[in-house]
Amino acid sequence: MFFTCGPNEAMVVSGFCRSPPVMVAGGRVFVLPCIQQIQRISLNTLTLNVKSEKVYTRHGVPISVTGIAQVKIQGQNKEMLAAACQMFLGKTEAEIAHIALETLEGHQRAIMAHMTVEEIYKDRQKFSEQVFKVASSDLVNMGISVVSYTLKDIHDDQDYLHSLGKARTAQVQKDARIGEAEAKRDAGIREAKAKQEKVSAQYLSEIEMAKAQRDYELKKAAYDIEVNTRRAQADLAYQLQVAKTKQQIEEQRVQVQVVERAQQVAVQEQEIARREKELEARVRKPAEAERYKLERLAEAEKSQLIMQAEAEAASVRVAEEISGPLTSANKITLVSSGSGTMGAAKVTGEVLDILTRLPESVERLTGVSISQVNHKPLRTA
Repeated sequence: MFFTCGPNEAMVVSGFCRSPPVMVAGGRVFVLPCIQQIQRISLNTLTLNVKSEKVYTRHGVPISVTGIAQVKIQGQNKEMLAAACQMFLGKTEAEIAHIALETLEGHQRAIMAHMTVEEIYKDRQKFSEQVFKVASSDLVNMGISVVSYTLKDIHDDQDYLHSLGKARTAQVQKDARIGEAEAKRDAGIREAKAKQEKVSAQYLSEIEMAKAQRDYELKKAAYDIEVNTRRAQADLAYQLQVAKTKQQIEEQRVQVQVVERAQQVAVQEQEIARREKELEARVRKPAEAERYKLERLAEAEKSQLIMQAEAEAASVRVAEEISGPLTSANKITLVSSGSGTMGAAKVTGEVLDILTRLPESVERLTGVSISQVNHKPLRTA
């Protein structure tokens, strides 16, 4: 027949052909009826309430301790399972729990006896670790492993723990006050130190900022100098290039002006030549002709003037010859040959008549016309 079991129990088959017995934890097994026997053992975890009443500690103070432990038979370890089968096969879970509880309680008492109340009270973790360690070493031999152990409660009937608590409370309060004062002092110190560090950090930060600003200003000044130098060089180069360009332009302009002047000179020379030719044709030749004409006219006028002067001189000589006797005469007697009034009026009329007739007489005598030589009227002497 086949038998099965869950993971919380183990089966032990003994009998025919089963020496040593076969142990199966959580599985199935074939059993021959009548000649083989099958037994089961629980692998469940057992919770034990371990109480130790009025146990005297190392200083003789009786206290009571309650611990909580979880134990179980180890089915995965064949040796521990074999030991558990030897000790607990055929027993119930309650019987197994009672055996484990008695073992744990004995070890708990032994440890309590070697420790003081203060040690147990103040360091529960240490007490629990010692109980767990000592109990585990014994229960392993039974095939039982201690899963966990925790100290649940400590109490006494003498108010020792209460008094210890008061003292501890007072000490704690004292320590708390001292701690508070120290904390305040430390806080003040830390605060002052923090303020100092803050101020120092602020000063350092300001110094670093000042250094950074200084470095920035220095670098900026250097960059500005370089930029201004480059800019000045560029401006000078630009101005030099502009000056060169202007010079070239001016030279070209001068060359252009020279060419233009040369062209103008050539044009002017051509114009002068043209005007000279035109002047030659229009002015000089007519001017020479006019000059020649004027010269001839001047010569003719000169000749005429000379002739007129000679004629005038001759006429003057004739008049002088005529008037000479008159001027040298002391007395003129006029004899009237006709009828009429006598006297001064008569004399004047006759003189005028003589003078009127005089040019005609001179022209007949000399051949020179006095009226043509001198257009001015003759003055009477």
